Amino acid sequence: MRLTTKGRFAVTAMIDLGLRQSNGPVTLAAISQRQQISLSYLEQLFGKLRRHELVESTRGPGGGYTLARSPAEITVAEIITSVDEPMDATQCGGKENCLGEGARCMTHDLWASLNTRMVEFLDSVTLQKLVDEQLAKGLQIEGKPSLKRAISSMPAVKPIRMNIPNSVFALGNAFSKI
Repeated sequence: MRLTTKGRFAVTAMIDLGLRQSNGPVTLAAISQRQQISLSYLEQLFGKLRRHELVESTRGPGGGYTLARSPAEITVAEIITSVDEPMDATQCGGKENCLGEGARCMTHDLWASLNTRMVEFLDSVTLQKLVDEQLAKGLQIEGKPSLKRAISSMPAVKPIRMNIPNSVFALGNAFSKI
C-alpha cells in the first residue's frame, strides 16, 4: 500500500486548519501558501471533506473553512477515506480474486491483515493529537490577519479627462471642423 499525495495533502491541510481555526475561518489560499499545496487541488480535497462533514465552509468576506467537529473526534482514517484514498494493500482490492476466477494469491491473508492493522492505527490517531504534536514542536501560530478594507483612507483621485478623438473617424471629423 502506498499513501498518495491526496491523502498526505488532506491530512496536512486538516492539521493546518486545526491549528488556526481558533482565529476564525481559514482560507484555502492561506493553507495553500503555508503548505505549498496547489489551491485548485485543495479546493477539490475540501469539497470532499465538506461532503463527509469533516469541515464547514463560510462564504463571503472573512470566510473560509472550520472543522465541523472537535479535532479530538476526527481521525486520520476518516480524513484519508473521505478524500477517496484507498487503504488496501491487497492486489485485488480485497475482492479475493487476486489470481482471477475467484482464486486468491498465497499472500492475500497477509495483506488483508496489514489492511486491518493500518486502519486500526490510523483510526487511533486523532487530528487533535497531530495538532498537539505540532504545538509541542514549537510551531508558532500567527495572530488573526487584519481585515483588508475596500474603502481607502486616501482621497479619491478624479481621472484626467482628455478631449481626444477615440477613432480614426472621430479624428477625421475633428480635422474637418477646422
